[in-house]
Amino acid sequence: MKLLAFETATEACSVALYLDGEVRERFGVVPRRHAELALPWAQELLAEAGIARAQLDAIAVGRGPGAFTGVRLAIALAQGIALALERPLVPVSTLQVLAAGAAADGPDRILAAIDARMGEVYVGAYEREGGRLRALDREQVLAPEAVRLPVASGAWQGVGTGFAAADGLLAQRLAGEMVAVDPAALPRAAVLARLAASACEAGEAVPAERVEPAYLRDNVALTLAEQQALRASR
Repeated sequence: MKLLAFETATEACSVALYLDGEVRERFGVVPRRHAELALPWAQELLAEAGIARAQLDAIAVGRGPGAFTGVRLAIALAQGIALALERPLVPVSTLQVLAAGAAADGPDRILAAIDARMGEVYVGAYEREGGRLRALDREQVLAPEAVRLPVASGAWQGVGTGFAAADGLLAQRLAGEMVAVDPAALPRAAVLARLAASACEAGEAVPAERVEPAYLRDNVALTLAEQQALRASR
């Protein structure tokens, strides 16, 4: 299977090429440069591998949640290429991608959290089972103090920038349940590509026009009143 993957939902921009089990990736923490770099990186990966776009079997995309602009960019790029090539699209949760990249020697229960700004975090809880990730709860956007683990017993590991948000409030609140926390972890297209390849082989790819971004919330900025209320609560 040959698959091209885009993940641009956070400050990290990454593109990966999956070639029958081998993965090649371009990755960088490049805020505000995603639109400039994503497509050229994809073209570089294809050229280096000697693969034409027409040889791709599918396109994969991190569907969010994350930064609105980044999520929209990844969806637009992936849909555009998939539609042009008449190939299926494999959407994967960015939180799932983040969780799948967690330390293999850590606990099998993983809380992935991305800084959502405006005093909130995007969170998703997962458990590793037989080499696959199972979602333990729905994805949510919440204030750090409102986050609850869906399974209270047992050890967990936490990954993602949500653990550094609000002066590390989420990490502090869940310190008793977390064996390890990596607040610098970011989702990577290489991980996305492997997840998408498995999903594609399981028949989970969909027509490109059916894929929609996962924003989890509609408002992109606080009103002045909301900003004042948030500052007053701190």
